Amino acid sequence: MRVLLIGANGYIGRFVADRLLADPAVQLTALGRGDDADVRFDLATGSPGALTRFLDAVHPGVVVNCAGTTRGGARDLTRHNTVAVATVCEALRRSGCGARLVQIGCGSEYGPSQPGSSTAEDAVPRPGGPYGVSKLAATELVLGSGLDAVVLRVFSPVGPGTPAGSPLGRLAEAMRRAMQSGDGELKLGGLGTQRDFIDVRDVARAVHAASLSAAQGVINIGSGRAVRLRDAAGILARVAGYGGTLNELDAHPPHAHAPHPTTPLRTTIGHPRPDPDHDRDRERDRDRDRDRDRHRDHPPTTQVAFPYPDGCGSWQQADVRTARDRLGWRPRINLEESLADIWMEAACRI
Repeated sequence: MRVLLIGANGYIGRFVADRLLADPAVQLTALGRGDDADVRFDLATGSPGALTRFLDAVHPGVVVNCAGTTRGGARDLTRHNTVAVATVCEALRRSGCGARLVQIGCGSEYGPSQPGSSTAEDAVPRPGGPYGVSKLAATELVLGSGLDAVVLRVFSPVGPGTPAGSPLGRLAEAMRRAMQSGDGELKLGGLGTQRDFIDVRDVARAVHAASLSAAQGVINIGSGRAVRLRDAAGILARVAGYGGTLNELDAHPPHAHAPHPTTPLRTTIGHPRPDPDHDRDRERDRDRDRDRDRHRDHPPTTQVAFPYPDGCGSWQQADVRTARDRLGWRPRINLEESLADIWMEAACRI
């Protein structure tokens, strides 16, 4: 089976490439913008005609599209997540290869859901931000293309390679800094959010299964269980061996000197600098003595706020029965193993 993989250098695409290469029956060709792709092509700017000519030459049986972006303004999101998919669909319609399309969607297409509920594929999508809108538009293009196609709506992927700018990536980095600085307390904001985390290697297995199946339409890929970020932070602390305390910034009302919990926080390590309006020499000596006494009894604190920018509100949990029934797929890797891999990568930066 000849497979054309688009976006092989991305977070999900790298693991999909590894999974497909492990199948001796698969002959893999990677198409992307990077120099290490087998074929260089930018979906956001390339023409459907040029891609059609390549498809006719390579004649893949399956096209897997992992390309896209999670960052940027509405224009960039639309260009890389929607226009790019329109190019793929149009090229496949024009081509004589008859390839099956496996498109990577995301749980953000659904938007906020009722706490305690599981979101099934027949839920009406109501994305809460431009990223979800751009991905939903791509899904609608695929479903309306008339192609042999399936869209895998991946919920919150985690595990090795987790981007440092993602909520769990930033959590691991904050814990690394706290341990490196000897901070005895880590204050985190936004930990009440609950998400359905799924290991990226399980996502790759789902893509492989979808490539071999005849399933069409939308299929959710998740663990089927929402986990509070606060609990994920506790697991990460245990895995990392962090002996300090974890406190939530927005769990208590703010006092006079604390930032309001709805205000984005800048990371603060240690204690404030002396007031420049005071006598600097006297203040520096006095602050040094006071901080030494304070640190003896109360180790310094790291404060970080973690907004979850996917537009899905406080709760998201996937109904994954369709993946089980139509792909024969179930998640295998638990969250603790995923977080251990995230921590191993963060710890290497110490």
